[in-house]
Amino acid sequence: MVRRVAVVGAGSSGLACIKICVDEGLEPVCFESSDDIGGLWKFKESPEPERSSIYRSLVVNTSKEMMCFSDFPMPADYPNYFHNSQLLQYFRLYAEHFDLFKYINFQTTVKSVTQRPDFSLSGQWDIMTINREGKEERHVFDAVLVCSGHYTRPVLPLSDFPGHETFSGKCFHSWEYKDADAFREKRVVVVGIGNSGGDIAVETSRSAKKTFLSTREGVWVISRMSSNGLPLDMTAITRLNNILTLLLPSTLVNWATERALNQKYDHRLYGLKPRHRFLDKRPLINNDLPGQILQGALVMKPNVKGFKDSGVVFEDGTVEENIDAVVFCTGYKVSFPFLPPALSEGPHGDMTLYKRLFPPSLVQPTLAVMGLFQTKGPIMPIVEMQARWAVKVFAGLSRLPSKEKMLAVIESETKRNMKSYPCHRQAALQVDYIPYLDFMANEVGVRPSFVTLLLRDPVLWVKVFLGPCTPYQYRLTGPGQWAGARQAILTQWERVAQPFRTRVVPEPESRPSSFCSPWLLIFGGTVITAVLLSKNEVTDSRISLAEEDL
Repeated sequence: MVRRVAVVGAGSSGLACIKICVDEGLEPVCFESSDDIGGLWKFKESPEPERSSIYRSLVVNTSKEMMCFSDFPMPADYPNYFHNSQLLQYFRLYAEHFDLFKYINFQTTVKSVTQRPDFSLSGQWDIMTINREGKEERHVFDAVLVCSGHYTRPVLPLSDFPGHETFSGKCFHSWEYKDADAFREKRVVVVGIGNSGGDIAVETSRSAKKTFLSTREGVWVISRMSSNGLPLDMTAITRLNNILTLLLPSTLVNWATERALNQKYDHRLYGLKPRHRFLDKRPLINNDLPGQILQGALVMKPNVKGFKDSGVVFEDGTVEENIDAVVFCTGYKVSFPFLPPALSEGPHGDMTLYKRLFPPSLVQPTLAVMGLFQTKGPIMPIVEMQARWAVKVFAGLSRLPSKEKMLAVIESETKRNMKSYPCHRQAALQVDYIPYLDFMANEVGVRPSFVTLLLRDPVLWVKVFLGPCTPYQYRLTGPGQWAGARQAILTQWERVAQPFRTRVVPEPESRPSSFCSPWLLIFGGTVITAVLLSKNEVTDSRISLAEEDL
């Protein structure tokens, strides 16, 4: 019987895992190599080897209502998108509220996690740690939750670029970047147009003499703001939109979305237009990049071909001379050196995971890897749900398919994703936000029942089905039900509005209209979405049948 669970890391994932283990009556023991919680979100003035690193100005790109833990809303006065220091403060509030610090062993590094000799029967693990005094300790655990993150080993592909040995400027990875102070009046090239690349290019362009942003394929750029200045994810990530995306032709959805984005700024004109369609890959979230291009502080360039003395050569044959620094925003190598090498059985030594969580090769499913995925949505709610599912599996309350079935599902999902992500490694990481959450919620027994909700609480049904898919939805019912979930959903837009209320603005006079009656809206929405929901259930059943056929 599973009792003691090792949690490796005390970042956002580790904190959620500790709390969920306690909720389930388990005994978590967390090992954190640093002296504080927060993981990735703990800013440090200088990068430390084998640890994640962020830049000083980093602001979250998912809004507070969408990214919070499902039973602990963020403070109402928090901005909708906030600085990394405020997210760290939220983690402290969460840890203090649920009394999680007592489970964490700080400055304790996990050196190895190995199966015990009787693993096939017990499912237990031997874990070797080194504490702050350098003393090695051996522990035995019934299960392991890996929450150490995967942004610790930067990939710096200098060998791919001829001439880098004699280049007079400085080349370094974004992992080392902290702020733009060192680039004042310099000429800078930023390589890579992910979210970090976009942020760093914008920030350096405000103080550098000139900043060039190099991209291999281009990207669709979206703002954090939607219509009326509301948080984009609050208006975009809804169950209705998810169903419409499934039902409508992808060509139509791509055309409409790209048309709307190009009306704000023509991606072709700005040198941003990618080869792929909007739905195929994750967009870049950046409010300021187009404006910096418009004023000439930031210049778009194609992929870097090589270096020549003080210049950077691009694939179109152009050369930018007198470059002082090149910042490579080229990603990270996924590595868990403390885990058994046998778990990294995928192509190129990648870790193969069923539903991005469980290694299929384990005879006993008593180890789960948290947060090793990519999605078009917030990370924290998914990791929290991963933890809720994982502990159910550890306790034997949820069963995994056979190894053969899990491998078949992995292959099927990766093959599907490779239509958008030709790289096998990238394709394997992708998950669809709401469907993935719902799948795990169904395994845990907390997926909302829309028919029941419609009959019992139509007002809440409208909020859940037509409104943003906030994490509170997965605390309405079932194991881990939270009494405050309904109220949290009904007041979520109040918390969105709260930080704006810094000046009294006269309200316009308006007369109530019968056409805006809440009950009339509920009735109309019920008729429309019931039809859509019935079609979605047919789609879900087809997907389930397809998985059963694997």
